[in-house]
Amino acid sequence: MTYQLKGFEDFSIDEKRNFLLRMIKDIVQEDHHPLSTLSNATSFIMALLPDLNWAGFYFYGEDLYLGPFQGLPACTNIELGQGVCGMSLKKRETLCVPDVHTFPGHIACDSASNAELVIPIFDKDKSYGVLDLDSPKKNRFTKEDVEVMEEIVQLLKPVVITFLGED
Repeated sequence: MTYQLKGFEDFSIDEKRNFLLRMIKDIVQEDHHPLSTLSNATSFIMALLPDLNWAGFYFYGEDLYLGPFQGLPACTNIELGQGVCGMSLKKRETLCVPDVHTFPGHIACDSASNAELVIPIFDKDKSYGVLDLDSPKKNRFTKEDVEVMEEIVQLLKPVVITFLGED
């Protein structure tokens, strides 16, 4: 299933990324309920970035647990250090996996996923979760995608912290 916002079909990928950043900044500044903000963030990501089949959050408690997302139903709990999401948070680094079938311990929630980009959400000694993007297209995620998504995570981090009741 492909989600598309009307009127953006002729935008280049760079124009879509820039518009996505503006939209995330706007929804963060509008001060909606954090759940609404995070839900709309995943919707904008799915609608503006091509070739995605899943975009969403996992939040960290004892394990990673499923948060707001767009796409097919997903795994509800992931142990720290397991799969791309668990490893990204454990290492506290962005993981861009061009072919998930070569990633040791990859967790296949959606068999259509072939590439994955996971950005950890943390601050100093506290871990909050990850933003996870999946694509049916191998080698889907570029350096530019990584940079924009890392910036988006920084914009959304205060919203995540508020949502989790950590502020």
